[in-house]
Amino acid sequence: MNLPLTQEQIMIREMVHEFSQSEIEPVAQEYNLKGEFPAAIVKKLGKLGLYGMMVPEHYGGSGAGAVSYILALQEIAFSCASVAVTLSVTNLTTEPILAFGTEEQKERFLIPMASGEYIGAFALTEPDAGSDPSGLKTSAVKRGDRYILNGTKQFITNGAYAGLFILIARTSPDKNGLTAFIIPAGTKGLIIGREEKKMGLNASNTVGIVLDECEVPESLVLGRPGMGLRIALNALDSGRIGIASQAVGMLNACLHEALSYAGQRRQFGRPIIKHQSIQNMIADVGVDYEAAGLLTWSAASLKDAKRPFSREAAIAKLFATEALNRGAYAALQVFGGYGYIKEYKIERLYRDARVTTIYEGTSEIQRMVIARELEKA
Repeated sequence: MNLPLTQEQIMIREMVHEFSQSEIEPVAQEYNLKGEFPAAIVKKLGKLGLYGMMVPEHYGGSGAGAVSYILALQEIAFSCASVAVTLSVTNLTTEPILAFGTEEQKERFLIPMASGEYIGAFALTEPDAGSDPSGLKTSAVKRGDRYILNGTKQFITNGAYAGLFILIARTSPDKNGLTAFIIPAGTKGLIIGREEKKMGLNASNTVGIVLDECEVPESLVLGRPGMGLRIALNALDSGRIGIASQAVGMLNACLHEALSYAGQRRQFGRPIIKHQSIQNMIADVGVDYEAAGLLTWSAASLKDAKRPFSREAAIAKLFATEALNRGAYAALQVFGGYGYIKEYKIERLYRDARVTTIYEGTSEIQRMVIARELEKA
C-alpha cells in the first residue's frame, strides 16, 4: 500500500513490523489456542513506546500522532488481533484523559500509561445498554467529596489486567445526565467479574465489572459532571480509527495467507492461483485492503490536522470491518477444508474478524453516524 508517509512514519512502521514478526507472530497461535493473555508481549509494547504514541512528550509519550499509531496497530494486528485490541483500548483510555483531564490527572495517569507501567480499560457498555449510552443505569451518587457508584458493566476489554478504568455512570436521571470517572484498579467496591469465553480474540481479556458501593473521590471526575456522553462519544470517534486499523492489518494477513497458500497448493496440474476463480477472490481481497487502508489513513490524517473526523472515522470503521469479514471468508475459501483446521492462521483470522463489526459501535450504528453527518453537510 503506497501512502504519502513521512520518514518518521515509515521508520515507526518498519520498527513495529520487525517487532511484530519476531516477537508476536511466532507465539500468537499458541496464546490464542490456550486462551492466555499475552502479558509479556503487552509489557514489551510499553517498553517500545506504543502506549504513548498519542501522548505528548511532557507526559512521557512520543506524540507521534494518529497516522503513526494506525501504522503500528496494523502491523501488530497482522500478527495477532488480540494484542492489537489490547493496545487499541489502552489508547481509548489515554485520549479522554489527555482531552478532558486536569493537569493533576494527566501527570498522575498519563505518565505511567505511556511508559507501559499499566494498561487501561474503557467501561461504557452494560448488560442492557451498549449502542445507546442514554440507557446506562450504573449510578453515581455524590456524598460529600466522593461519589458512590453502583451497577454492572459488561464486555470490558483488558478489565482483569487494567491499571485504571475510564467509566461512564449516571449522575442524574436526565437522558444525558452521565459523568465520566477515572477509577484506579484496586479501588474498594470495584469487583472484576469472570472472564468471558469468546468465539475469537481468545488472547484478549474480556470481563464484566460490578460496582458495589464503589467510592470515587470527586478529584477523579473526568471533565465536569454531565459531560460523560460527550467524553464517551469523543473517545469512540478515536476508537473507531483504532478498530479500522486493526481490521486493515488483519485484512492484510488474510491476503498474505491466501496468496501464500494459493501459490503452493496444486490442483488440476497447476497452482490454484493460476485458476481464474481463485484469482478473482484474491483480487477482491486486495482491492478491499487498499480501500480500507486509504480510508483509515484519511481519518487519521484529519485527526492529526486537528480537523473534524467523526464521519471519516465511522466510514473507515464500517468499510474496513465489513471488508475484513468478506476477506476472511474469501481467504478461508481459498484454503478449502484446510482453512477450517485450527493449525492454520486463517482459521483464527476468520473467527477474530467477526467481532470487529460489533465493538466500538456496530456497523448499523456507523451507518447512523454517517447518515447524520451527511445530513449536516
